Amino acid sequence: MDLLPFLDEGALVVADEAPRHSDPLSFPDYPASLDAARAKSGHDESVVSGSARVGGHEVEVAGFVFGFLGGSMGEEAGERLARSMERAADRGVPFILRTATGGARMQEGMRSLIQMPRLVVARRALASARVPFVVILGHPSTGGVLASLGALADVTVAEADATIGFAGPRVAASFTGEALPPGSHTAGAALASGLVDEVVPASDVRTYLIELLSVLAPALPRPGTPAGPPSLEEVDAWHAVERARAAERTAAPDLLTSMSEAFVELRGDRAGRDDPAFVCGLARVRGRPLVAIAMDRDHFPGPHAYRKAQRCVSLAQRLRLPIVTLVDTRGADPSAASEREGIAWAIASTFDALLGCTVPVVSFVTGEGGSGGALALAAGDRLVAFSDSVFSVIGPEGAAAILWRDATRADEAARLLRLTAVDLLNLGIADRLLTGPPSPDALADAVLVELDLIGPEPDVAARHARWRSG
Repeated sequence: MDLLPFLDEGALVVADEAPRHSDPLSFPDYPASLDAARAKSGHDESVVSGSARVGGHEVEVAGFVFGFLGGSMGEEAGERLARSMERAADRGVPFILRTATGGARMQEGMRSLIQMPRLVVARRALASARVPFVVILGHPSTGGVLASLGALADVTVAEADATIGFAGPRVAASFTGEALPPGSHTAGAALASGLVDEVVPASDVRTYLIELLSVLAPALPRPGTPAGPPSLEEVDAWHAVERARAAERTAAPDLLTSMSEAFVELRGDRAGRDDPAFVCGLARVRGRPLVAIAMDRDHFPGPHAYRKAQRCVSLAQRLRLPIVTLVDTRGADPSAASEREGIAWAIASTFDALLGCTVPVVSFVTGEGGSGGALALAAGDRLVAFSDSVFSVIGPEGAAAILWRDATRADEAARLLRLTAVDLLNLGIADRLLTGPPSPDALADAVLVELDLIGPEPDVAARHARWRSG
């Protein structure tokens, strides 16, 4: 049906829910408005829900009917949404919601507004059942629906023509007394502000959902593969630094996408920005779904990058997916702007998130690990380094500038810092080395080996003891 065109043809089985409209405010002509809305839209409420399939994947789905009183949410619409989420949780299938709504239904007053916490409670049932929650923000997506259920998805995609905002443009302009700037309240603005993961034309939503649901499908069974012996090739420290920084070395984000048979990027920290220094996403590697975070060495990560990583850790925790991190950065952004936005606090919170999560965490040093900004993504259950990678308390140039006030002695500082992968293993920090340079196939094989070693339920106490003992 046109309301939810991304579903498999004929797959929707609408939930049998007779409308139970009330008129809590005795609002003038409200019953007549409901009758007119039914006649105009061909639906008995502003929400349609039921079971369906997308690309053969079983889902529960709900969609707003904008032609029914502007897609407004009253008690009946809220009840349908809550029941739809509860059915998804009971069945253990993803829940997909498409919004097209102006927000709360004025004719039901506060009885309409309290649907916001009602839906947040129902959303928690999805999290408890480890069921993925996907939102498609259609045109428009505003008000209480967006500021409750619509903003709590695991993955959020916006249709390209969608108006998106807490208050609709007219309400916002009326409230502030100022005209909105060009581009405000658009899908593009939401993407630039790190509020959605992707913007696609409405005609491409189905393709996007099929890719996403394919990534999230249950892991395929596979025989365990024992870890091979570590590579202990000695390399000159400064030569190792130069090799790790070489322009031709495969970047961590490219390794991630190349080793994945399917990958859906997760953009934004949901707090105002998407920092490209971390490429994050849902990946399927050798038939196993996981959450991946790869550092892009061409950017210094700032606070928004670490907060995006924390968002991904929370997602992995909800869906019980392992976390794989790829470390390759010279260090976190030390600029004045980064300091103002709380870089140290963001790094500390990332340490706390990774160390405290109850899903497996395996980290790979694929290039250069620079100081605490890199270590924040390496403090998990297992740490594996490619044999020609490096990891240092500080960059060699910085160390030389501090020790001798002469950055040209960086090669000498590198040798004193014992920063090679072999050093990392001998210092008891790395668990295993892989022969470098890194390749997608070698990395994919190692990911599965390491996750098998950890198992589906990590020993969090052992993880804490590992880092507590230093």
